[in-house]
Amino acid sequence: MHVASVGHQCPECVSEGRRTVRQARTAFGGTLVGRAGYATRALIGINVLFLVISVITGGSRAIAGGGGFGGLMGSSTPLTQWGSVLGYASYVPGGPAHGVAAGEWYRLVTAMFLHYGALHLLLNMILLWQLGRYLEDKLGPLRFLAIYLLAGLGGNVAAYVFSPQNQSTAGASTAVFGLILAVFVVNRKLRLDTSTLIPLIVVNLLFTFTVRGISIPGHIGGLLVGGIVAALMAYAPRQNRNVIQWGGAAAVLVVLVIIAIVRTQQLLS
Repeated sequence: MHVASVGHQCPECVSEGRRTVRQARTAFGGTLVGRAGYATRALIGINVLFLVISVITGGSRAIAGGGGFGGLMGSSTPLTQWGSVLGYASYVPGGPAHGVAAGEWYRLVTAMFLHYGALHLLLNMILLWQLGRYLEDKLGPLRFLAIYLLAGLGGNVAAYVFSPQNQSTAGASTAVFGLILAVFVVNRKLRLDTSTLIPLIVVNLLFTFTVRGISIPGHIGGLLVGGIVAALMAYAPRQNRNVIQWGGAAAVLVVLVIIAIVRTQQLLS
């Protein structure tokens, strides 16, 4: 028997009561487990792990001293060469062709977890830590992950479509840019202050268009797709909310895949 506020209850009664109690949800239908930020922490851990592997395979210059920002960025490594977004090109003259159009579709996903050095990683992880925990709390972990992954994929598809076919790009900034607009959308829906987010968006856009070596299509693509998916999650009516949210997310995924297929046909024709 279990001690209750009044008398005692049998274990079967307690179990039955738990089954009939409705689980608390966020305003957008997510579970409250998102308050712990487990998904955000996991994403940061995956990004850090990939950089460690990149350093192991590429040496110390994979951390810094091999790229832009006065040498503060890291150099390319076998891992970034393997997993970055690349249209269709060979690593060496006369060598075999690599890239998404060569059948390496995984690049559209792996690129959002790869970075050129510790500074590149740090800048993205700071924003992911700040924005990710907030969105995960408001939306729940699954809806947050849907925004993050689709924004990252959307940015990588945009880089694939609009970048030169021999130019490689990588970084979590495609997904992180999507989170920036997603926070704006969620706060608008909740009628919270969005004035502090506008300077953040403007500064990051200026950074995107003025700093050399940054993938403009990747950032803009991630920003737009993140905003679209966030709008699906935030503005879906309560009735049939799950169907609209996840059906809309699936539709975005299908559109991105179709765009990538069309680009592949262009490069191979």
